[in-house]
Amino acid sequence: MVRKGVRFAPRGPSDERESGRAAGFENIPAIVAAVASLRAVRAEAAAEAERLRELTGRIRAGVARSVPDVEVVGDAERRLPGIVTFSCLYVDGETLLHELDREGFSVSSGSSCTSSTLTPSHVLRAMGVLSEGNVRVSLPPGTAEEDVERFLAALPGAVAGVREKLGAPTPTVVTGADELVVDSLGKLCPIPVIELAKVIGQVPVGGTVRVLSDDEAARLDIPAWCQMRGQEYVGEEPADRGSAHLVRRLL
Repeated sequence: MVRKGVRFAPRGPSDERESGRAAGFENIPAIVAAVASLRAVRAEAAAEAERLRELTGRIRAGVARSVPDVEVVGDAERRLPGIVTFSCLYVDGETLLHELDREGFSVSSGSSCTSSTLTPSHVLRAMGVLSEGNVRVSLPPGTAEEDVERFLAALPGAVAGVREKLGAPTPTVVTGADELVVDSLGKLCPIPVIELAKVIGQVPVGGTVRVLSDDEAARLDIPAWCQMRGQEYVGEEPADRGSAHLVRRLL
């Protein structure tokens, strides 16, 4: 309704009805097409979700089997069908993404809500997993089984190459002082974790390693490393620069 004498202009499409003030006729063909599309998508979605769930399950099993020092993140059953996430020790996430990109795979690192920032993901922190070396694979509808198999074949070599560049540790059983101090100030993760892993075997069982770090990600990655490697994260203490992270050797 428009009061007489009020200037009025239609805000949307109009036709000859009501002196050009009424909207145009409804687009019946588009409405019918939308309904048909919705029915088709809903009919296919359940079957495609199960297919993608099988493929991500294959990735979860294949990664754990072929890549050493890796943790597959999230519940094996209660999860989205087309997404799988895993964390690799002693790996820089962005470097690993570049290596996989060279192999023809576009994947992500970290959680999607912080993928464009340099701060550790609060989602990964809440899950207690590594913020570095994290890979998130999203399978779109129609992903072929052959692509999944190619990814599983390329991943171990890509991870090994990144670890070699970063100087990942090799196991050691040397014993020595009851406490060692690792100065990782000014170094970004995963370097503090790598340096911790290199010396943890040099203290006896029950001994401690004190890691000095001013990288925010160390607050997440050092406890996550301890959980993955069966060591005890004693806690964080203030230091002249950054923080001191105390780790006790249990194994």
